[in-house]
Amino acid sequence: MKDERGVYYTPSLQHPEVRMYVRDNEGEIEFRLYNPNEPVIWEKHQWVPYQAIEAAAAMFREKNTDRNPLALYDRDIARKLLEG
Repeated sequence: MKDERGVYYTPSLQHPEVRMYVRDNEGEIEFRLYNPNEPVIWEKHQWVPYQAIEAAAAMFREKNTDRNPLALYDRDIARKLLEG
């Protein structure tokens, strides 16, 4: 899907208003979250490369937390959307 912010998908069926925007930055897929209920997320956080997301996921695994940052970021969906 696409709107004035760019190409996006909905990462959570429980929250269809939340959108994950994706873009290709010189061959690297980047993500940016938009939640209309918390616009500060879009305003304060910039585009995040997938490598950084993978690094964060590794840190969470090392700390044995139940949180998984990869749950919202789907590189396969992003690739398909960007192919177009």
